[in-house]
Amino acid sequence: MIETLRNWWVPLASALAVIALPASVDAAPVHRIVAVGDLHGDYAAWRAIARAAGLEDATGRWSGGSTVLVQTGDMVDRGPDSLKIVLDLMRLQREAARAGGRVVALVGNHEAMNVTDDLRYVSAGDYAAFADTGSAALRDRAFAASKRAIEADYRRRDPAMSEAAIHAAWIAATPLGQIEHQAAWHPGGRIGRWIVANPAVALIDGTLFVHGGISTAFARLPIAEINHRVDAALVARDAAPQAVINDPDGPLWNRHFAVAPSADTPASPIGAELDQVLKAYGAHRMVIAHTPILGGIAILFGGRLVRIDTGISAVFGGMPDYLEIIDDVAVPHVVARP
Repeated sequence: MIETLRNWWVPLASALAVIALPASVDAAPVHRIVAVGDLHGDYAAWRAIARAAGLEDATGRWSGGSTVLVQTGDMVDRGPDSLKIVLDLMRLQREAARAGGRVVALVGNHEAMNVTDDLRYVSAGDYAAFADTGSAALRDRAFAASKRAIEADYRRRDPAMSEAAIHAAWIAATPLGQIEHQAAWHPGGRIGRWIVANPAVALIDGTLFVHGGISTAFARLPIAEINHRVDAALVARDAAPQAVINDPDGPLWNRHFAVAPSADTPASPIGAELDQVLKAYGAHRMVIAHTPILGGIAILFGGRLVRIDTGISAVFGGMPDYLEIIDDVAVPHVVARP
């Protein structure tokens, strides 16, 4: 069903072929960095973290001064309020820049999934957030525009389906707001353009930030090249398993470093791989998310690896928390769930 509509909404603007990415390597000393892991649609938890970390005031405006905020991806899906989080971070990016700070929103695997129409984890609330009084009429027009293709798709699975049955099935499978959601997340849409312009990897004052992790296979590439490849794959909406945005060893899906604390030993092969990656980029620490650990932020291998996906979203029931790096000293903070 999704495939029949891929070319109906918004044509890819040729101008997206070359997009200037924000600087993703900053070697200058940074006094304060705040890193926040997977939020997965939990806006209330995000706001609680932002206030506790001094990033937002009571009105939601940037109050972090020169702080660098790094959200390590997977802000969306599963929970109901992904759009609120995305719009908040887009606004904070502008406000922080005016105040001398910076907001770095990394691309996670779930951002890439939304851009490429992999909607397995989009919640009903996420679709509803895009719906308005014109959504039903828009959905009807979408069906009419692709009626033949939709009917052919359904009849490949059940040749006996009537037109009425196909229409009813398609309506049931296409909740109000879904078409608007996909148009916004298209690489030419208002959210898709922002995601494409965000980096997948950032090196800030010696700390390497990435959603899943960087394997030794990717560590031979400069950070700018990794980000360029992710950018190109998003613009192309590349669904190939070997594409950088889908590769299990790629920066968005890598789980090599999602190790239990028991693996935190000098002889661990994970430790050796970590050292190789850090050396390749002249970094001394890597901060990753992607794989939840409900017990809280884990600082491993003598501080060289920090895992910050703690199941912040209420759908996981983990701990809302954030990592604060002050003058290169990493300190975890737990926040009360609102």
